[in-house]
Amino acid sequence: MASVHLKPGRQKALLRHHPWIFSGAISGVHGSIENGETVDVIDSSGTLLARGAYSHYSQIKVRVWTWDVNEIIDETFFRNRIRRAIEFRQQFHSRSSSNAYRLINAESDGLPGLIVDRYGNLLVIQFLSSGPEIWRELIADLLIDETNINQIYERSDVKVRNLEGLPGRKGVMRGTEPSGLIEIVENELHYLVDIKDGHKTGFYLDQCSNRRRLRGLAKNNLVLDCFAYTGGFSISALAGGARHVTAIESSAATLEIAKLNVSLNQLENYNIDWIEGDVFTQLRSFRDQGRNFDMIVLDPPKFAPTASQIQRASRAYKDINLLAFKLLRSGGILVTFSCSGGVNQDLFQKIIASAALDAKVDAQIIEKLQQNYDHPVSLNFPEGAYLKGLIIRIL
Repeated sequence: MASVHLKPGRQKALLRHHPWIFSGAISGVHGSIENGETVDVIDSSGTLLARGAYSHYSQIKVRVWTWDVNEIIDETFFRNRIRRAIEFRQQFHSRSSSNAYRLINAESDGLPGLIVDRYGNLLVIQFLSSGPEIWRELIADLLIDETNINQIYERSDVKVRNLEGLPGRKGVMRGTEPSGLIEIVENELHYLVDIKDGHKTGFYLDQCSNRRRLRGLAKNNLVLDCFAYTGGFSISALAGGARHVTAIESSAATLEIAKLNVSLNQLENYNIDWIEGDVFTQLRSFRDQGRNFDMIVLDPPKFAPTASQIQRASRAYKDINLLAFKLLRSGGILVTFSCSGGVNQDLFQKIIASAALDAKVDAQIIEKLQQNYDHPVSLNFPEGAYLKGLIIRIL
């Protein structure tokens, strides 16, 4: 087997079971290696430490499959990892009212670069790095074996694949082409999901528990839902008894799905306004009009995909939260999120605190939010904790 050799002293993160090995830690490569091929990882003293998938293109040269040097990366390995991930979800799913959830969460499930989401009787899969890419057909077969689900749709149409030297790919892997939108149930509410062209794999499954939490806070409130997407938070607020919801989304096509979701849950007679437009622009307009709300939800897209974009992202997070603070009445609630991996929890809280200061409001954190249980975070892979949220009350 080909091998990757580390520079002296560069094995520390690996010994802590962090799954990424960057190019700067490598002294040399022995043998001819295909993109995504499994390699041995050897420290400067010649000790075999791990096995992982090698990338010719990414700055993350190796993503570790295993630290058990006696373990072979083969069908048995993938079956065991897939089965372990599924069994964990089944423990929680038996107590859940949802039929859509993440089945495999990449590094945090010991399968770097592999995402699998379940939507009822259909699986949506993403191969995000070169390691799982070369095992793609085997992985699809194993998923069918372990789940008894015969429909698999691929959504490997993401920019991160460019860093791995991989082309984008989208379409049916197993089974037949899905006809139209897929209906799912989450927290006893129904949603239509566009798995072919929707964000991520079609729906923000990671926000499941946070939508449930918002539902419990929404009663009698005037709610503003920013970046509403297909209406997850808006519909949760209506179901929780919100007095009125205003939802802002930039995509007309996405808004149409959101409106269908309202009808699907028989909420047509509730008070909701849909606004197609830019959130920043609309919030400034509301400020100039003197509008106020009891609750505002900010769930923006990823402003900082990488650490190099933190400064620009910090300004964007501050601006939008500052506007929200100015639109909230005394005693109002701000539910604000960041899904940017480059912005950690501490930095996010500092940005929100700075926004409150500039808005001249005093506020307190009621609760900290995170991604749903089906998106677990390995203790040795803090990068997996990408979703940060705060419930803040204006004093």
